[in-house]
Amino acid sequence: MISKEVLKKIRKLEIRTKGLVNNIFGGEYQSAFKGQGMEFTEVRTYTFGDDIRQIDWNVTARNDEPYIKVFEEEREQTLMLCVDISPSGFFGSRSQTKMELAIEICAVLAFSAIKNSDKVGMVLFSNKVEKVIPPKKGKTHVLRLIRELYTTEPTGTSTNIADALSYVNRLLNRKSIIVLASDFEDRDFEKQQKITSRKHDLVNLVIRDRLEEELPDAGVIPLIDAETGKRRIVDTSDRSVRTIYKRNVLRRKQELNDYFIKNKMDFVDVYTNESYIRPLTSYFRRRIQRY
Repeated sequence: MISKEVLKKIRKLEIRTKGLVNNIFGGEYQSAFKGQGMEFTEVRTYTFGDDIRQIDWNVTARNDEPYIKVFEEEREQTLMLCVDISPSGFFGSRSQTKMELAIEICAVLAFSAIKNSDKVGMVLFSNKVEKVIPPKKGKTHVLRLIRELYTTEPTGTSTNIADALSYVNRLLNRKSIIVLASDFEDRDFEKQQKITSRKHDLVNLVIRDRLEEELPDAGVIPLIDAETGKRRIVDTSDRSVRTIYKRNVLRRKQELNDYFIKNKMDFVDVYTNESYIRPLTSYFRRRIQRY
């Protein structure tokens, strides 16, 4: 039984994200993620201005007048949301957690996909695959995905991106759009990620929180790793402690971004206390220009 609170969240999210899809993201999504190729539909008589390279010479010979082949873009695609639901995602220093931000962006992408008649599926993972929902079309299906995002509690306590991507690669035989939504608090996933990037259209959605990048001056406080459970007492009033912490976090961030760029992987950085509309639309437009 779904609680009234969750139903209220789903309804509120549906209204907000569908508005964004209708006004902003629906067209951007369709332009950014084109079909897998061209599909032959018919032949018709040649008219002035048609591409002569498309003339069907066999039909032309039989009818004593020129005919051309007509092709249409094969539009239907599959969007697979691969979402990290490990404990670190439930951290948030502002108005929402990293998980709540991931849910909202996934809802926007899912509604954009079904608006363009694409199928949408989902894999939820921690350090293991927690739940799999096969790709389907339709609003009812997308609402189910959102419900699962809100209600599925991880049984795993850490993150294993490599295993999740390996599962997706085995699950999908046809080239698909894979959105990997995670804070990337993990290591040694690069090999499997490169395989996924070659096989599919991979988009890395990096969910961040500003407080994780810079410690506040709050005196002596306990810091607990959400995934390992390790507890450490830190004196945040010490400027050198705050400086070293920030330097290490930003170095890891830069290493991750450099890795994406070096391997020509798409990625979008979003933050819990900032609007995701600009970084997401900027990514779509860069992709449109590229293709």
